[in-house]
Amino acid sequence: MDSQSYHIPALLPEALNALDIKPEGTYVDATFGGGGHSRAILGCLGERGRLLAFDQDIDAKANALPDSRFTFVYANFRHISNFLRYHGISHADGILADLGVSFHHFDDAARGFSFRADAPLDMRMNQSAPRTAADIIEQYDRQQLIKTLAAFGDLKRPAPIADAIISAREKGPLQTTGQLLEAVARCVNPRQEKKELAQIFQALRIEVNGEMDALEQFLKSTLAALRPGGRLAIITYHSLEDRMVKNFMKSGNIGGEVEKDFFGHVKTPWKQITRSPIVPSEDETARNPRSRSAKLRAAERVQE
Repeated sequence: MDSQSYHIPALLPEALNALDIKPEGTYVDATFGGGGHSRAILGCLGERGRLLAFDQDIDAKANALPDSRFTFVYANFRHISNFLRYHGISHADGILADLGVSFHHFDDAARGFSFRADAPLDMRMNQSAPRTAADIIEQYDRQQLIKTLAAFGDLKRPAPIADAIISAREKGPLQTTGQLLEAVARCVNPRQEKKELAQIFQALRIEVNGEMDALEQFLKSTLAALRPGGRLAIITYHSLEDRMVKNFMKSGNIGGEVEKDFFGHVKTPWKQITRSPIVPSEDETARNPRSRSAKLRAAERVQE
């Protein structure tokens, strides 16, 4: 599969600019996917530059780049610090993460990420992980379902959806996307059907993959992984991710609590490069409609 059909990288020039790439530097693409961002980073590096690329989906390994400066790491980005040390790297000069789901995942019906085709309720980014979306649908009680749908899907009325799922599974297991759609059909507002179905599937995907926990661990690990002056650039696609990244780049912690010294000066390990998020241009969203919700934030690690 070519990289363009696997995934078209969002905000590519803007991300490269945010990283301020040094030709002899060491960089990390924390979400390799189709390799679009990695290929562009390599294009900015000199002979002594180095790039490590992480992905937890074995399908992405087929896109690994045949370049001596490139190393593919088959792992979740939450473990970035451990793998940098394993590969003999004390600190990186820049880290990029694109938190969007690859086109490949939505377009490969068998993976179960999309409600547009009937397929097994899987949704695992790491196909060797033990828990699928079908397991969550089958095993979660009412309160767990409500919490997942509300927190990760931003659904205003999660209780009727949870009740519909429980009622349907009492008659038989819900193992496919089609069976889930049939179960929740009466609870979805016909005027916002696609939006609400997307929110339901988003909530399940985030829960299956532990995405918010992984993001939290990743963000915390970047403090040790980046050298002073190193850049962190992150592209988010929904408000939960963006809020966490914004808070972290502002304060150095997930909650966004700002600490001040004796003189009232803000203490933070970051200098913000983007005061407001950078979003795709009209031209980019016309060429790549899936980029329309992308937001890029960047910050520079400072000496504490």
